Amino acid sequence: MTDTAVPPPAYSRILLKLSGEALMGDDAFGINRETIERMVQEIIAVAQMGVQLAIVIGGGNIFRGMAGGAAGMDRATADYMGMLATVMNSLALADAIDRKGVPARVMSAISIDQVAEPYVRPKALQYLEEGKIVVFAAGTGNPFFTTDTAAALRGAEVGAQLVLKATKVDGVYSADPMKDPQAQRYSRISFDEAMVKNLGIMDATAFALCRDQKLPIKVFSIVKPGALQRVVRGEDEGTLVYA
Repeated sequence: MTDTAVPPPAYSRILLKLSGEALMGDDAFGINRETIERMVQEIIAVAQMGVQLAIVIGGGNIFRGMAGGAAGMDRATADYMGMLATVMNSLALADAIDRKGVPARVMSAISIDQVAEPYVRPKALQYLEEGKIVVFAAGTGNPFFTTDTAAALRGAEVGAQLVLKATKVDGVYSADPMKDPQAQRYSRISFDEAMVKNLGIMDATAFALCRDQKLPIKVFSIVKPGALQRVVRGEDEGTLVYA
């Protein structure tokens, strides 16, 4: 009789970084309901494997739609507007998760107490240990820092074993696979090699923080069905960036 048992997860606690654009689907901006529902199904499947899951989400699907109006605006002001966009996305994502019967909590790096509780590290750890999905909103709470940096920072703070960067491409390639059919996907690549090749996996601050903390990054496709679960089980999905 063939053993068809599903392998156990390779990680017990992960940090998932989602771009705001991932919520748009085929829309020009905003949140596509079908897309967020599909994404939530993938997230819940991982949580049901017993994996503690924290999420950082960007705000590009909302804020970039207003980019024309932000032209010439003070950079710090524009960044604070972007943080508010991430709060909106975090609330939408947590609500969709909650409605599937899995508890989710939004913790904001800026004070917005009427809609989200403040980020407090011990409370975040408590929620994770209780099996709740924690969504970190408003980036780091500081202008000039991206949500990539927020993902690296929160991942290190909560003791995540892996930062997952969800993209539309199924890993890191030697060249743009949309332009170069000969481009090769890396299954594994070291931080140092990725820096030498200037692959642009994350912004420099986030990448350096992960490297210094020896926190591996996994780049994978969020639009590929089942990819998130395969990553968590340690299968050859996406690209692992390691120290």
